[in-house]
Amino acid sequence: MASNQHHVVPAAKGGWDVKRAGSDKASAHTRTKQAAVDLGREISRNQGTEFIIHGKDGVIQGSDSHGHDPRNIPG
Repeated sequence: MASNQHHVVPAAKGGWDVKRAGSDKASAHTRTKQAAVDLGREISRNQGTEFIIHGKDGVIQGSDSHGHDPRNIPG
């Protein structure tokens, strides 16, 4: 995982964590996935990172880009 990303992942002991890529410690822990997504999105926007949402099985379910996108793509 690149360090310019925040991930919503299931926590080992229940609930959901918001983690910065490369960090062992969660930035936030919530009881529900929706709360983690809401909080994680806010953190990601404030820090200008990519935001990636995982399901209980670890599969990526969605993502948002809150960082600077260096590509110049028309449209």
